[in-house]
Amino acid sequence: MITLKVLNFMPKNNANAGWYLYIIRCANSHLYTGITTDIARRFAEHQTGSPKAAKYLKGKGPLTLVYQESLADRSEASKRESAIKKLSRQQKLVLIEQHQRLGRHSTSDNMLVE
Repeated sequence: MITLKVLNFMPKNNANAGWYLYIIRCANSHLYTGITTDIARRFAEHQTGSPKAAKYLKGKGPLTLVYQESLADRSEASKRESAIKKLSRQQKLVLIEQHQRLGRHSTSDNMLVE
């Protein structure tokens, strides 16, 4: 059984957050996780097939941004990205569902999937 613990879920609207972790759902339902300093720009790159877009996402559209999380710096973002990439697909889906149900922007210390 997969459980999602919500720990002190009061998202920090961190205006100083310089980095973001995001998850994109492809047309084939695959999930792609990445980090960036500008989600709108990065998502547009992925959507348009820009040379800077992830090769993995090319030809897998339409793409949907299903999750985003604020992080303080690149180091924290990279660590969180690594942790999320180690989750099973089902655990990622639980994380996404919880995020969408709350309808909020998250910070890394708000959610823990076990």
